[in-house]
Amino acid sequence: MVAAPDEVGRRLGLRLALLAFAQLIATIDVNIVFIALPDIGRELGFNAQSLQWVVSAYVVGLGGFLLLGGRAVDRFGPRRMFSLAMALYALSSLVGGLSSDQGLLVGARFVQGLGGALVTPATLKLIYLNFAEGGERNRAVGVWGAAGGAGLSVGALLGGVLTNYLGWEWVFFVNVPLALIAALAAPRVLAADPPAAAKEKKFDLLGALIATAGLTLIVFGLVSGPDKGWATFDGAGTLAVGGVLLVLFVLLEARTRDPLVPLRMFGNRNLLTTMIVIFVFQGALSFTYYLFTTYLQDGLGYDALEAGLAFLPATLISMVTALRITPKFIGKWGVRAAVTTGVFLTAVGLAGVSASLTVDGSYWLMLPGSAVWGLGGGLGFPPMFVAAAQGVPPAEQGVASGLVSSFRQVGGAVGLAVLVAVANAGLDIGADAHPAVSDVIDGLRTSGWVAAGLTAVSAVLALALRKPAPAPAQAAPAEKPAQAPAPTAAQEAN
Repeated sequence: MVAAPDEVGRRLGLRLALLAFAQLIATIDVNIVFIALPDIGRELGFNAQSLQWVVSAYVVGLGGFLLLGGRAVDRFGPRRMFSLAMALYALSSLVGGLSSDQGLLVGARFVQGLGGALVTPATLKLIYLNFAEGGERNRAVGVWGAAGGAGLSVGALLGGVLTNYLGWEWVFFVNVPLALIAALAAPRVLAADPPAAAKEKKFDLLGALIATAGLTLIVFGLVSGPDKGWATFDGAGTLAVGGVLLVLFVLLEARTRDPLVPLRMFGNRNLLTTMIVIFVFQGALSFTYYLFTTYLQDGLGYDALEAGLAFLPATLISMVTALRITPKFIGKWGVRAAVTTGVFLTAVGLAGVSASLTVDGSYWLMLPGSAVWGLGGGLGFPPMFVAAAQGVPPAEQGVASGLVSSFRQVGGAVGLAVLVAVANAGLDIGADAHPAVSDVIDGLRTSGWVAAGLTAVSAVLALALRKPAPAPAQAAPAEKPAQAPAPTAAQEAN
């Protein structure tokens, strides 16, 4: 029996709501611990150097396992991996909140990152399968992107409120019911994964282990280098070993019959361009959060909760843009124009924020630049994932989203490490040092201009995205039902 159009629309709406909710959970975890860090450090005995691992362990787990997560989604099914990701979030969050030991808390954050490495490609694959390419998918990705943008500010605000009134443990406990709700809803809301053939269940385990180890070591090195020193094994040493493992991975993939990442995927111009653009874009963007928060707290004397509230205008603008403007923009001018324009506006916004950083400045001077920054992010970020899926077979869309997400996370780690080094160049940042506020602000402003320039470069790179080929005018009527609606119909049959 074929479901009525209204019933199909209602099911798709529920599915999109669940996928956006999961993305909200994943992005909340990126920012929610920042405000709780001082309390965590005091209660668990972290020092100023080791405290960063409460944040960095999540980045290492997320960045290192994204490629494996993308292939697992393709091989074992997006609904299974979605449910597993939510279960990992719930369990690791519970352990994190109950932790009275540094190692246990860092380990819990690493497992949270592993959950993120599964949920991002799973949600994107489910969007690609349930929503036909074109306006329907553009709107769905816009909702997904808006939820991700909201999670960044919700995390900052929620972290401040929970830490102030309930204690730092609740920045972890709050995830438990949220993740369990999503995990329990998945079998009821999401269509069952199609049965995989025996061949499709094969998994390039060796390639998966080598790629995951290589990416994990590279992210680990980028996080550790600024703290431990680039000349140490934790810095340059792990980067070198990670690089060797990734070269070995490429050689292995060229020879195996069932590769984790088919190397021909790098011949997809849109996918390759998107990976490069998002690497540069996210590197600059990651530093922007650092710049914004540091200037407000160290330069203007804001407390943590006030700094979190300061992100609201840009976030709201980004959400409204992603939901209301981006789908229409893509429909009228295309994905390439949306990515290029959005990234360029982000560069303009960053330049405006950087220009406002002065000793006698104010938040209100930053507001225009941050508003343009939010507009650019809402317009440019969601269509990057639309561009990445163009021309990719359905069976490989999970690994495609994993590749793009991996480049995003590694790009963020690289950009943050490089731009923080630029900001601190010439400053005495030893444990007992107290550099002048004016010098700190000068360093932030210089790095802000560099970040704006890098973002403008990524806008130029986005021009390499291909425009989709127009549909042939002479297509036979019999071919039409097999076009865009096919993925939705296939899902409804399950």
